[in-house]
Amino acid sequence: MEEAKRISYFCLGLGIGVAVGILFAPKSGEETRQILRSKADDSKDYVKRKSEELKDSAAELADKGKLALQRQKEQLAAAVDAGRQAYKESVIGDGSGEASA
Repeated sequence: MEEAKRISYFCLGLGIGVAVGILFAPKSGEETRQILRSKADDSKDYVKRKSEELKDSAAELADKGKLALQRQKEQLAAAVDAGRQAYKESVIGDGSGEASA
């Protein structure tokens, strides 16, 4: 019963809103449709432009990430090489043939 009241009040409010909208509409239906089409086209252009900007910035970030990863790989390889060199030097010693403790 209460659900039926809610639905009827909703329909009444919807009808009143439509009637008020029609009575106080500043433009004719055709003019309003043209304005809505124009705004929709503007919105479409805006979204397209923003998506292109986001795509470009994402590509730029991906490139920066690749460069940072490459630098990290190079630094890691240099550290491994330095570790190997230090190990070889400690095993070989000072060149006298004696291994250092």
